[in-house]
Amino acid sequence: MMAVGDPVYDARLDTTAASTVAVMADGATLPMLVFQAKEPRAVVVALHGFNDYSNAFSDPGPGPWFAARGISLYAIDQRGFGRAPGQGLWAGDTRMAEDAASVVRMVRGRHPDLPVYLLGESMGGAVAMRAMTLPEPPEIDGLILSAPAVWGWRAMNDFYRIVLWASARLAPSYTLTGRGLGIRPSDNIEMLRALGRDPLVIKGTRIDTIYGLVDLMDSAHAASARLGVPVLLLYGAKDEIVPAPPVGDALTAMKEAEVDVAAICYPDGYHMLLRDLQRETVWRDIAAWIAASGASPPSGDTDMKPCGALAEALRPNETGSGAL
Repeated sequence: MMAVGDPVYDARLDTTAASTVAVMADGATLPMLVFQAKEPRAVVVALHGFNDYSNAFSDPGPGPWFAARGISLYAIDQRGFGRAPGQGLWAGDTRMAEDAASVVRMVRGRHPDLPVYLLGESMGGAVAMRAMTLPEPPEIDGLILSAPAVWGWRAMNDFYRIVLWASARLAPSYTLTGRGLGIRPSDNIEMLRALGRDPLVIKGTRIDTIYGLVDLMDSAHAASARLGVPVLLLYGAKDEIVPAPPVGDALTAMKEAEVDVAAICYPDGYHMLLRDLQRETVWRDIAAWIAASGASPPSGDTDMKPCGALAEALRPNETGSGAL
């Protein structure tokens, strides 16, 4: 686990001619990428996935595309990832959620008259969901969850639970790479090769960090019924990282709690929807949902199928996406 400090400062955004960073209340500095629209009509705070960093939202990610269409995007390196403190170590789901909430508050302070949305990809989606259960959740106009990591302890079989629990205590610093598993996170091969060459993308993951991630995913699943803001949930039918059943269960919990949720499943989408080959379809859906203030599914189809069949209940529409 990463050592984290107590809050002793006022959190702030520091901007120079070269960069913007988020300085947290304990003094930790989180690097940030900002894609600023010339005349913004909305703002998105973006949280990257596991072992990734803020570069996930630069080209071929959505940051430049959004900025060109009036949506400013702020992406941070979360603690333990990218250039943030403690690369490879786990900061804990509460501290990561508090960081996200703090960045939202600071960004809203910069744009007091604009709607602010929180976008989380995979692990970032879990952090965003966890943030909504804090005593002081972020003040946002909507939550965008791209393949949210909600595959926690409850969805894991007993054998895996026991092995991970024991390994985290007996060999917490032992690293795993995932090589040889045959998992395809995206159909954008050029992008995947670039990630493999990027020294800031973590290749070997500590056992105790994996344990922390599962804890986070479990907390995110439990948060499904407590989100309190409009939600856009995006999922790819070919996702080999986060299985459909736990995502479907989370969607069921949202609906039963009367969360205002729009869900879209892309028949040709993989886990990394925001950087897949059909990524612009996903970006357009997000931009349309923001433009509608979260009022309706971007596909225009409100027939929400039972989420237990999330990956199978697809109906292609004119843009090639399927609404649940």
